[in-house]
Amino acid sequence: MGIYQELHNEVFTILRTKLPSHLTYHTPAHTANVIEKAEMIAKKESVSGHDLNLVKIAALFHDIGFVAQNYHHEEIGCNMCTEKLSQLHFSQEDIHKVCGIIMATKIPQQPKTLLEKIVADADLEYLGTDSFHEISQLLYTEFLHYDPHLTIRRFNEIQVNFMRKHHYHTQFCIDNREERKQLNLREIMIHEL
Repeated sequence: MGIYQELHNEVFTILRTKLPSHLTYHTPAHTANVIEKAEMIAKKESVSGHDLNLVKIAALFHDIGFVAQNYHHEEIGCNMCTEKLSQLHFSQEDIHKVCGIIMATKIPQQPKTLLEKIVADADLEYLGTDSFHEISQLLYTEFLHYDPHLTIRRFNEIQVNFMRKHHYHTQFCIDNREERKQLNLREIMIHEL
C-alpha cells in the first residue's frame, strides 16, 4: 500500500469516527469530493507526479481540523498534517507546500501558487455546478446548528454576498464553472424576490 493510500485510510477513519454529527456539509463525503475535484482540476492544469500527490494530501487534510473545532480548522488541520508527514519523513519544503495549500482554502480564499489555487477551487467547485442547490441545503442545515433562528431567507442573503465576492482561480474553473455559478447566483436572487 502506498503512502497516500495509508494516509487516506487513516484520515477517513478519523473523519468518520470523530467529526461532530451536526456537520451536514463538512462531512467525509465533502472531503472525498474535494479530493476527486482537486485531482480532476490538477490534471486539467497539467499538474502531475509529485505535485499531484501534494495536492491530494492537502485536499485529504483540508477539513480534518473540524474534528477539534470549526474556527481556525485550517490551522488545526495543518498542524495535524505536519505531524503526520514529519513522521513519514516528508521534506520540510513539501510539508510547507501542503500547509500552504490547506491554508489557501480559508475564507476569504487567497491562494498564491497553482497548487493552492487548485485545492481552493476544488473546495468551492460546487458553486458552479448542478449540485449547488442540493449542497447548499446541507450547508444551511449545518449553519442552523450554530444559529437555530437562521431563516432560509437570511441564509440566501449570506450566500448571495459570498458568491458575489467569490472568484475561481484556475483557468479550468474560470472557463467551466463561472458561468454556471452566475446562473446559480441569479436563481437564488430571483427566489428571494
